[in-house]
Amino acid sequence: MVALPSLRGLQAFEAAARTGSFAAAAEELSVSAAAVSQLIRTVEEQLGRKLFHRVNRRVVLTEAGVEMLPRLTMAFQEIGSVARGGDAFRPRLVISVPPSMAMGWLSERLAGFVASHGAADISLRGDDDPVPFDHELIDVRLSYGPHYREHPTEEIVRDAVYPVCAPGLAATKSENLAGLPLIHTDWGPTGASFPSWRNWFEAAGIEPGRAAQRGLSANSSRAALDLAISGLGVALAQGIYCAQALEDGRLFRPVARALELRQPYCLTIPERSARRDVVAAFREWLIEECRRAVRSPALGPDAA
Repeated sequence: MVALPSLRGLQAFEAAARTGSFAAAAEELSVSAAAVSQLIRTVEEQLGRKLFHRVNRRVVLTEAGVEMLPRLTMAFQEIGSVARGGDAFRPRLVISVPPSMAMGWLSERLAGFVASHGAADISLRGDDDPVPFDHELIDVRLSYGPHYREHPTEEIVRDAVYPVCAPGLAATKSENLAGLPLIHTDWGPTGASFPSWRNWFEAAGIEPGRAAQRGLSANSSRAALDLAISGLGVALAQGIYCAQALEDGRLFRPVARALELRQPYCLTIPERSARRDVVAAFREWLIEECRRAVRSPALGPDAA
């Protein structure tokens, strides 16, 4: 019979892998670094797999170690929650979304998920792509575009951008928008290409001249939307973000023309998470929330 690794040995591996150091793991576990090294060596012998490359004083996970770490970390977190007593059966959920979505759109809606599906220990992260799924134990990632071919990924919705402004700042013809203050969104050199005002005017068959380059600029969709709500200009806003503000009257669509985004929003869920009930419930809820926003009547062709 093959000997199973001891709990102490597995703790030593998990702590060393998470912290990147035998010394840091030893401090966390209140033992010597030599003891951590011996515990891990014993685990490797019992499993018949090398878990670390030892390079001078550094340790680097092997492929076997990378595969083992997230499941082991999750197991120790579950054990910890049982030890805390009252929260023993609260499911844990790590959600990663673009920063603009975390800073308002999703954070404002999460109470609805909790109300309908029960309490959970939720970690909401606003991340740019790419995200470290296994290192951060991410269960659900919503991203603009299909970035993660190594994990199951599905397209859930395709959005568009709409000219929006505060009700007091309005024009009724596309050609008149060039005379208003424009708000630009630039996701930066590492982000995807966001439709520019020049793209929008070209699609409308209008030559705006230098007006398409003037105005305010923000590096996040949420910030650009807030500038528009504040009355500082006209922004090109994604429907998923601006639908609610249009519905409640904080924003107005001065013209009807929209411009479809080049890529869809995609949902990525690692296989290790897909079988969990709380992840499956959140997936269904999030897809419905996204589709409800982009299909808002306020975004229809006759709503301007």
